[in-house]
Amino acid sequence: MSHPEGALPPRYLRTPEAARFLGLSHRTLEKHRTYGTGPVYRKIGGRVVYVLADLEAWAEQGRASSTSDPAHGRVPPAKRHAALSPAYRRPFAR
Repeated sequence: MSHPEGALPPRYLRTPEAARFLGLSHRTLEKHRTYGTGPVYRKIGGRVVYVLADLEAWAEQGRASSTSDPAHGRVPPAKRHAALSPAYRRPFAR
């Protein structure tokens, strides 16, 4: 199969490979995916895969030139955020 202008097809990485590319543990990347704070991913069959360009775009969100740069545009931590998941604001039933 020929690709226009000699471009290679997108390279898909599984979670462990994507995590190594980003310098994260695979569990951290899984948590980002669960909480909706991580890079865009695709489901092919039952497998989660990432495209290199999506990983690079997500990491680019954390770009800063000094520690005094404003916090907007930063990559959020891999944790549950009330604004992202309203269902988690309910108290536990006892």
